[in-house]
Amino acid sequence: MSDVLINAMANLEEEKTLALVRERMQSGESALEIVEQCRKGVELVGKRYHQGSYFLSDLVMSEAIFQEVMKLVEPCFPVAADSIDQDQAPRVVMGTIEGDIHDLGKNIVIYILRAAGYQVCDLGVDVPAERFITALKETGATILGVCVVLNFCIEPVKRLIDLLREQGLKNYVHVIIGGSPVDVFVKDYTGADYYCNNAVTVLEIFDQISGVTRILPSHQR
Repeated sequence: MSDVLINAMANLEEEKTLALVRERMQSGESALEIVEQCRKGVELVGKRYHQGSYFLSDLVMSEAIFQEVMKLVEPCFPVAADSIDQDQAPRVVMGTIEGDIHDLGKNIVIYILRAAGYQVCDLGVDVPAERFITALKETGATILGVCVVLNFCIEPVKRLIDLLREQGLKNYVHVIIGGSPVDVFVKDYTGADYYCNNAVTVLEIFDQISGVTRILPSHQR
């Protein structure tokens, strides 16, 4: 059944995608599981773009559809058990590492985090290590999310984390990496603290770091 939603998203069938999302919500499927299926669909859009069967306009369309999905599912996201004061909300710096311009996965994570009450500083793509460091100091964020899709950009991730150590920030900053080549071996090689490649567990990891406990919205219990 999940393939139906994934394929609708990948085929850029907006009305069908949104109808399926509504059906899943009514059946009690979790918001994050729905988002993960849509994420996989968006990932297929990206692959088709790189294969030449989709165009830039299709990438833009997929993001527009995903934004509509997020509007539907956001009210069903687990909420913080204790209300989060926006001034005190956990702060996150996110960006795609230098040499890499992929941002679909990063943008999806940012949607999820902002919907869940996090303050996210999005540095965009092709971000040098020094820019990450500067942003951490400027924002006071203690969580750093780094996207990497290209294999040869794993080394820049390692250099970034080495630089965090050199500047004495690694003891205070939790580093989460994600992207298609990322696994436990890449996490250990780069020195990252966590890795994640799906929407179902990403919020759990960020909440674990931040000490946030969540419950379902009252209308979902």
